[in-house]
Amino acid sequence: MAIMTDEAAALDVRQVVEDFPLLCARSQDARRASGKRRLVYLDSAASSELPQCVLDTMERYYETTHANVHRGVYQIAEAATQCFEDARARIGRFVGAPDPAREIVFTRNATEAVNLVAHSWARDNLSENDTVLLTEMEHHANMVPWLILAKERGVKLRFLEIDDDGELVLDDLGRMLDGVKLVGVTLMSNVLGTLNQVTEIAAAAHAAGALVIADGAQYVPHLPTDVTGIGCDFLVFSGHKMLGPTGVGVLWARAELLDRMRPFMGGGEMISDVRLDGFEPAEPPWRFEAGTPPIAEAIGLGAAVDYLGSLGMQRVREHDHALSAYTMDALAERYGHDITVFGPRDPKRRGAVLSLAFMGIHPHDLSQVLDDQGICVRAGHHCAKPLMRRLGVPATTRASFYVYNDTTDADALVDGLAEAARLFR
Repeated sequence: MAIMTDEAAALDVRQVVEDFPLLCARSQDARRASGKRRLVYLDSAASSELPQCVLDTMERYYETTHANVHRGVYQIAEAATQCFEDARARIGRFVGAPDPAREIVFTRNATEAVNLVAHSWARDNLSENDTVLLTEMEHHANMVPWLILAKERGVKLRFLEIDDDGELVLDDLGRMLDGVKLVGVTLMSNVLGTLNQVTEIAAAAHAAGALVIADGAQYVPHLPTDVTGIGCDFLVFSGHKMLGPTGVGVLWARAELLDRMRPFMGGGEMISDVRLDGFEPAEPPWRFEAGTPPIAEAIGLGAAVDYLGSLGMQRVREHDHALSAYTMDALAERYGHDITVFGPRDPKRRGAVLSLAFMGIHPHDLSQVLDDQGICVRAGHHCAKPLMRRLGVPATTRASFYVYNDTTDADALVDGLAEAARLFR
C-alpha cells in the first residue's frame, strides 16, 4: 500500500496506482495482451476505483467476523460491532467531527442523507412560507428533496445565481438570506468543479438565523475537511466517490441537532423500547439507522479514509490542482476556441472536474469515441438539469481525475478528442 510520510512531497502516482487492481500495471498489461487499449479512468466524480486495502478489509470482515451488529453477545458479533463503530469514529475524525462517535450517521449514500435531513429536521422546523436558499449549481440530491417539501408544505425556495465563470453571485447575499431558515449549498460542484465560499455563506446564514446543509460528495474525497472550520450544520457525502464501496453514505450533523431530530425510518435498531401504544427512539446516531446497516460497506469506508489519510489530503488537493491546470492548459493550447471548459478559469478555484463542450459534438457521441480508445468519461446532465439550462447546453462531457491519474491520462484525453474531431468534421 502506498504510504506517504512527507507532506511536502508530491503524490507519487506510479506508486499509488499499483494499489488499485483495475488500474495497476498487471491489469493494464493483461488488457493489452487481449487486444484492448490501456484503461484511462476519468469518471471518479461518479464513482472512484477501490484500492486493494479496502477490498481486503471487506473480504476479511466477511471471512472472519461476519455477524449482525449491536445485537449478538457472542464473540464475532461483538467483534463486528467493534469494527463497525471504530469505522464510524475514524470517518468522523476524517471530517473533523467534534464528537465522532455520536455525530456520524450511516446512510446508503449522500442522497439519502439529504432526505434524512429533509424528513427528520425540516418537517419539524419548516412550515408554510418559510424559505430555503439553494444554488443554481446543486446536484438533484440537494434540490429535489426541497422541491418535494415545497409542494407538501408550501415552503418557499430561493436560488443563488452563478456568473458566467461558474462562481456563485454573493454580492446580495444579505438580502437573499432574508427570512431564510435553511441554506443548501454544494462545497464543490460536480459539473463546474467550483469550490464555493461556504465558510462565508455559513457565517452570513447563521447571522440571519439559518442553518446550513453542505453537500460534500465531491469535496470530502479531494480536500482536507473540517466541519467546524467550514461552519456548516449538516454535511453529507458518499463512500463510493472516495475510494470506498457503494451502498454507504454519511450524514454528519451537530450533536444538539441530532438530539432533537425524530427518526427517519421505523423498525429494528433505532429503538430503545417498543410498547403496544408507542415506542422510545434510541440515542443518536443509532436512532437514524433502522434495520441492519451496511456493515461491510461502513468498515470498507473506514479503510478508505485510512488510505486517504496515509496519502495526506493536502497532497491530494495539490495533485488535483496541478493535474487540472495541466489539462486545462493542454486543451486550450491544442483546441483553442473549439473547446469550452465550464467553470472557473483559475484552477485554484476548482476541483479536478472538467465538463467540456467540444466542436458541437454531442457528449454521448464524444464519450463513445473516447471509450473506443479506453478512456472512461461521463456524458449527460450529471443530475444537474437546472444548471445545464443555465449553461445553455443539454449535456456535457465530464472528465474527472483522482489520486490514480497523472499527466499521461490527461494527454490521452487531449489526444482522444482529436480522433473525435477527425470523425465528426
